[in-house]
Amino acid sequence: MSEHPPRLVFDDDCGFCTWCAHFAERHGDVEIVGFSELSPDQLARLPADYERSAHLLTADAVYSGGAAIERTLAHDFPVLEPIFAVLREVPGYENLRERLYRWGANNRDLLGKIVRDEPPARR
Repeated sequence: MSEHPPRLVFDDDCGFCTWCAHFAERHGDVEIVGFSELSPDQLARLPADYERSAHLLTADAVYSGGAAIERTLAHDFPVLEPIFAVLREVPGYENLRERLYRWGANNRDLLGKIVRDEPPARR
């Protein structure tokens, strides 16, 4: 068993991203870490362009973008893992997942008008 639960790394200067991170935190044992709170060890595990997307840090892997969100949802809602496992076998699924993630990331201002929380980095 891992010493720490998975850590969802997110843009803590974005209201929509903060809402998403709080959703994950409320529904499971995922720890959330904003970009402004990253430790040197956590930062060393992330890609150089880490500020382009969310990331999920587990004991043995780093998932980024849509994969991070998928793995977080599967962790918080275990009933979804078999569904995601099947989807990962479908040709084109990963590409679609990442395109949907990128659409959401590129439209955070619009989505933040629907759901948002006060970003910790702005407090």
